Amino acid sequence: MLKLLLAKEMKLTASALSYLFIALALLAFCPGYPILLGAFFVCLGIFQTFRSAREANDIVYSALLPVPKSSVVRGKYIFCVLIELCGFAVSAIATVVRMTALADAPAYRANALMNANPAFLGFMLLIFGLFNAIFVRGFFKTAREFTKPFIGFLAATFVTVFVAEALHHVPGLEAVNAFGFEHIGLQLAILAGGAALFVLLTLLSERSAMRRFEALDL
Repeated sequence: MLKLLLAKEMKLTASALSYLFIALALLAFCPGYPILLGAFFVCLGIFQTFRSAREANDIVYSALLPVPKSSVVRGKYIFCVLIELCGFAVSAIATVVRMTALADAPAYRANALMNANPAFLGFMLLIFGLFNAIFVRGFFKTAREFTKPFIGFLAATFVTVFVAEALHHVPGLEAVNAFGFEHIGLQLAILAGGAALFVLLTLLSERSAMRRFEALDL
């Protein structure tokens, strides 16, 4: 059942931008740029799917299928997570290249902004978790209105980007932005924390979204 719903999401409902914007995770290669915005653009691609789905009345169509309403929510969440993990994989590959072959590139050494390292990937997962918790969960409050949830996600994202970019400028926390494999233990701990928050925010918000959608009279 979920497999069929996911196939519907990927083949019928998904906007092409959801797939195209995965490539923007390659912003991890850009020096002098807040590379965490790559995660935001991946989420923006998913947002386009929700917008086009609303215009096509996809939620009502899905609710009329012989499946539980909770499965409709789960199908949307699985689609979002798959796109997010694809974007994460692209950024992870770019990060490995930057940490190895490009570790001593002058353009990156002179960069005052966040470096591509495991800490960056941890913050990226946090942004994906915030998208699921704020936007996707917020959408299922009405299954139609998404402006307020997206503005809420936008605000949370830019606060996260600001904190992440400022962190390594705090005395004693310079190791968060270390090059190559220096201080890899600390950075892996941040990655693990980001992964845990991503899973927690996604699972808890999915349950809440299911309850909201079950109570919604379409």
